[in-house]
Amino acid sequence: MLAPARTIIRREGGLYALERALQRRGFQNVAGADEAGRGACAGPLVAAAAMLPEGKRGEIAELADSKLLTPLARERVYAEVVKRALAWSVVIIPPAEVDQRGLHVCNLAAMRRALASLSTRPDYVLTDGFPVDGLGAPGLAVWKGDRVAACVAAASVLAKVTRDRMMVELDGQYPDYGFAEHKGYITDEHSAALTRHGPCAEHRFSYVNVAAASGRSNRPPRARRPVLTAARPEPLTLWPAEEGTVGVASGEPPGRSPAVGEDEAMEGEKR
Repeated sequence: MLAPARTIIRREGGLYALERALQRRGFQNVAGADEAGRGACAGPLVAAAAMLPEGKRGEIAELADSKLLTPLARERVYAEVVKRALAWSVVIIPPAEVDQRGLHVCNLAAMRRALASLSTRPDYVLTDGFPVDGLGAPGLAVWKGDRVAACVAAASVLAKVTRDRMMVELDGQYPDYGFAEHKGYITDEHSAALTRHGPCAEHRFSYVNVAAASGRSNRPPRARRPVLTAARPEPLTLWPAEEGTVGVASGEPPGRSPAVGEDEAMEGEKR
């Protein structure tokens, strides 16, 4: 497939300028993908994809990078994205899979699977930060894409709200850690709880701070998770079913041995 001719996108064009430029070039269905939870040391990695319609229907008030929105604003935007999107999907990677396959491998696989799950096939794909191959459509990795492209911002909100809801529910299962407050990210309170109680099944044992708290830091990242902590005590209820696709990512065979540097990414990389 041919990439669009060179087009200059000006910052003052706003959040929708990149998609509109691609649509003028004939790429009508532009999809964006983003993730949430990459820098957390507990809880799932969640990736989402979203495709907004052209014109006014695709313009959502308050839409922005999910990290710049308040929790209430994110919930409002989430509801609008779900209502207006041509297609959307969410993929969830549990902590045990992050430990088994590696953070970066899981991140790319989750975005790929979210995009492949869209009910409408994209003509062009925008991803946040990292290039993703194997999409069957031309694509572009956009630095800080959730602040540059509306479809990526929409995906960031879907991923963030989904993950935050899961972490609030996990707080009920593991009340000692404060998951509802810090959402699994490394804060002083979270670190103190790790030291006091040790990690639970929802922690990522491949991360150096979790490994240290578990006394397993002398093992390779993929060998740190104790077998008995691999399963949750009970299933999670995510959210009421709505239009869209929700994929729970598990059961894929492990990838090949990581290239040099991948295990370093597993050692608690922050974003």
